[in-house]
This record gives sequence, C-alpha cells and structure tokens, in this order.
Amino acid sequence: MTSSGSDQIHHRAVVWIDHLSAKIFTMGLTGVSSSTVQAHLPSSHLHHHANTIGSGHIEQDPKFLTAVAKILEGCDNVLILGPGIEKTALMRRLQLAQSKITLRMESNDHPSDAEIIAIGRKHFGLSEPRA
Repeated sequence: MTSSGSDQIHHRAVVWIDHLSAKIFTMGLTGVSSSTVQAHLPSSHLHHHANTIGSGHIEQDPKFLTAVAKILEGCDNVLILGPGIEKTALMRRLQLAQSKITLRMESNDHPSDAEIIAIGRKHFGLSEPRA
C-alpha cells in the first residue's frame, strides 16, 4: 500500500478499482490525499489457459478488499469506479462494514489519476482548493 498527500482525514472518497489494484483519493475542501493498494495474485491475468484443472479463474487476494475498506473507514460518502466486477465486490464489502455510508458505483475503464480526481470533485461538488 502506498500513500501520498497530507495525513488529513477527508470524509469523501473516489476509488478506482480492478482485480490488480485500487487507487483511492480521499477529498475535501482543503485538498486530496491518495493511496494505492495492490492485490497479491499469482498472475496478473484473470483466467488461465484451457486444458488446465479448475474453474478457469485465478484465486482472488482475500486481503485486497479488506485493505481498501480499511482506508475508507473514516469516509461517509464514496464513489466507486472501475471496469469490472471488483467494484461491485467492494461496494458489498463497504455496505456490510459501514451501514451509514453513502455509496455510488460507475463503470469507468482506465482513467488517469487527474481524471479520477476530476470525476470525484464533480460528483461531490468540490472545486479546486485555493492556494
């Protein structure tokens, strides 16, 4: 897990997540703090080759969503973005862990960090912080 920005607690967050990583941007009137959580998987590919034993899907990292949810513990309003089903799994995890949290989910392929922050600012009605 990596983290940057101030150690200030913000109560809003935008998360971009797929099966490999989660980019978390907590935001407020005073700025944005970022964190990244990496899944620890045996392969970066979701499916393994034909003619092998098993379901065809790799095992998910059981600690991945837990680590993401821990970063979001202080947030009461979260926007979850991503291209696949991992965003749905995160939403379910957060709903179970935090009953009063407001969650919204949107499909979004692979935006840059600046694009993720802009989407979050627009969603939460936040303007750029003044210098």
